[in-house]
Amino acid sequence: MLSQYVDPGSILHRPSVTGWRQAVDIAAAPLLLNGAITPEYVEAIKASIAGPGGTYIDLGGGVALAHARPESGVNATALSVLQVETPFLLADSAEHPISTMFCLAAKDANAHIALMQDLAGLLTDGERRGALNAATTADEIRSIFEEER
Repeated sequence: MLSQYVDPGSILHRPSVTGWRQAVDIAAAPLLLNGAITPEYVEAIKASIAGPGGTYIDLGGGVALAHARPESGVNATALSVLQVETPFLLADSAEHPISTMFCLAAKDANAHIALMQDLAGLLTDGERRGALNAATTADEIRSIFEEER
């Protein structure tokens, strides 16, 4: 269940951001605060997005999965989410408008697989994904994470 990876303060909702770099900073902030990641991990995410093919983290439907290699600064497996009312452009590309950015930190391959399976369960469930896209508060997003199917 996704809620085991997400602290209550790791679910964020904002009207807008100034761009994808600020979105990464905001989405990663709770993970920095709780010690799950280091500042180097945030910089590795930004470098990956800014590099060739950086939009690979766009999962479609306005959802992106910001992450980097564990050795870039992951201390614990965790997940945060930022949802914005006004989409931002991933890597400044008009082809990649994003309204929901997950920030994933996986300590190792096993944790990565387990977390990705739970996240895939949410994103492939049309009803839950629709509820995520329609959510307007952090509490609404949190309740979607707590649903088990």
